Parts: sequence; structure tokens; C-alpha cells
Amino acid sequence: MIFDLPNHDTLYAALLNRDAGYDGQAYVAVATTGVFCRLTCPARKPKSENCTFYGSVGECIGAGYRACKRCHPLAPMAAADPAIAALLAALEARPAYRWSEEDILRMGFDLSTVRRSFKRQFGMTFLEMARQRRLRDGFVTIAGGGRVIEAQVDARFESASAFRASFAQLIGRAPGKLASDPVLFADWIATPLGDMISISSRTHLHLLEFVDRIALRSEVGRLARHAKGRLGVGRTDPGQQVREELDRFFEGRNAHFATPLAFLGSEFAKDVWSELRRIPPGVTRSYSEVAKRIGRPASTRAVARANGANQIALIVPCHRVLGADGSLTGYGGGLWRKQKLLEIERHYRMTAVESTK
Repeated sequence: MIFDLPNHDTLYAALLNRDAGYDGQAYVAVATTGVFCRLTCPARKPKSENCTFYGSVGECIGAGYRACKRCHPLAPMAAADPAIAALLAALEARPAYRWSEEDILRMGFDLSTVRRSFKRQFGMTFLEMARQRRLRDGFVTIAGGGRVIEAQVDARFESASAFRASFAQLIGRAPGKLASDPVLFADWIATPLGDMISISSRTHLHLLEFVDRIALRSEVGRLARHAKGRLGVGRTDPGQQVREELDRFFEGRNAHFATPLAFLGSEFAKDVWSELRRIPPGVTRSYSEVAKRIGRPASTRAVARANGANQIALIVPCHRVLGADGSLTGYGGGLWRKQKLLEIERHYRMTAVESTK
């Protein structure tokens, strides 16, 4: 868990001292290099403000960082599982290759076994890891004003067509189809639970989703149509605000989100989403309870549909809604993320209780 780690200053001191006591227990991710390391890494030490500390390599990878080639933080996982070792080595040798299930089979590995192993160790499949590793770099280049050819090189795609196709698969349009005068701007945000896409205007946040959500492309397409095709890539004030608020949330400092939101949906759906925002961190509700609270006690199924249609994850906390029997039920970001978010938010509930004593 994120909150079991010592504070930033303690971990940074351990990094400076190359304290072996934290080996395998904490990792440092460096914003200026995009690399994560063991605290014992012999490389030159980064500035404190460029460091983020995580409790697992899966969190580092999910946040978009690459493994250091000097201290090899993936080595213990590779040593524990020959399939992981072979696939990580293959990914390192061919980072720009478009890996498929057929490639895994050709290497002699069982697909379900590999999927479980990677999910257990890293919180994502091998194919998800390979795809994210390439796309994130290219997306960030474009968001920073870089040309498509520069983004293609940064994403390590051998052909422009392959990069365009992968980019389009993510947000529904190739880089060359992005608007030159956008009213909506897509941005890439790394978090400990995986990379996210935000879409915002200059005044409001319209979408916040994990990049592996199946419905992401259709959601982006709906927003693009609403904006009459004027979708681009870049950073706005609301996009920067939600980035900073997510950092504070995952660091355990604050669960309050004040980024202004724009809802695209029916009046009923908007009522449901507004009610979800009134559920405190660390508290859960059932669909029927939400229905009663909005004055529509017979609309439990409609509440469930509106909950599933939410496209502003975490801030509109649909993960706080459970089945009538307390089961996790569906979550577009994956049930493992829903479980993690509820675990994280227990920290905020416990803090709130202690502050009233």
C-alpha cells in the first residue's frame, strides 16, 4: 500500500545513503529521466523535487516510468519467473515492436499463465505494458508542442503509420487529425494505478479515464462530436489542476477535488453523478441507496447505468458504489483498481475519525 511507505524526506535520505534496508520495499521514480530505480542505485542522485517514491515496481510501471538499466529493479521478478524474465528481455530488445498474443505463443508460453504472472507482479498484462511504454512518450511529445515525426521517434515506432494507428486506437483519431484550433485538449497523466487520459476545455474538465478502459475511445468520440471535431492535445488550467489534485490524493495528503467539471449526459445521470460526489472518501453506498438519495427509489437499474456511464473517474467516485450484497460489481477501470481505490480511501476515513477524537 502507498501509505505504508515512510515520508518523502525519509526515503530521499535513504536514496542519498543508498540504504539497502529499503531494497525491494521502495522505489524512486525520477520525473526528469522517466526512469525508476532501487534506492541503492549507483547513478547520480536526482533532486528531491524530481523524485516520487512507490512501494512496488508495478506502481512505477503503471505511472509510466521505465526500469533503470544500472540497478535493474525488475531483476527479482525476472529471477522468480522465467516467463517474466524472457518477456521483459524481449521487450527491452525490441521496445518499438508491436507485441501480440501470437508472439507470446511463439516464445513457448501459455497466455493465461503469462497474463496472471504479469498482473500479479505489475498490475497489468505484458501487452498492456508494451503498448503503454511506447504510446506515452509520443503522446507527451505532441502535448508539449512537438511534431508528429518527433513523437513517433520518441515513442520508438519504426513507421509513421503504426504510430498513427496506435494513437488513433487510443483517442479515436490520428495525430494529423487533431484540431489546429481545439476547444478540448487531451493530456496524459501518470498515476500509481496506471496512466490516465484527461480531456478539458480551458475552463472545465470533461473526462478523466484510465487508458485501458474499453469505453475510452467511444467516450472521446462523443466528446469530439460535441465539440464539433475540435479536439487537440495539450494542457489547460483544469488539466493541470486535476493533475496536481491526483498527486495529492495518491500521496495521501488530500482527497478533495475542486477542479471544475462539465457533465455530458441526461439530467437524471447528472443527478446521480452529483450524488456520487457527496459520498465521503472511505464510505460506500449501494445502487439502491443512491437511488433513494436522489428521490428515485424505483430507479436502481437506471442508477447503475448512470454509474457505469460516468467518464470522470475518481473525482466522480463511482468506485464507491457496491452491489446490494457488498460485492465490488463492475468497474470500467478494472475491479483490481476499484479495490485499490477503496483501500486507499480507508486511509482518509481513518484520518478523519482520528481528527475528531
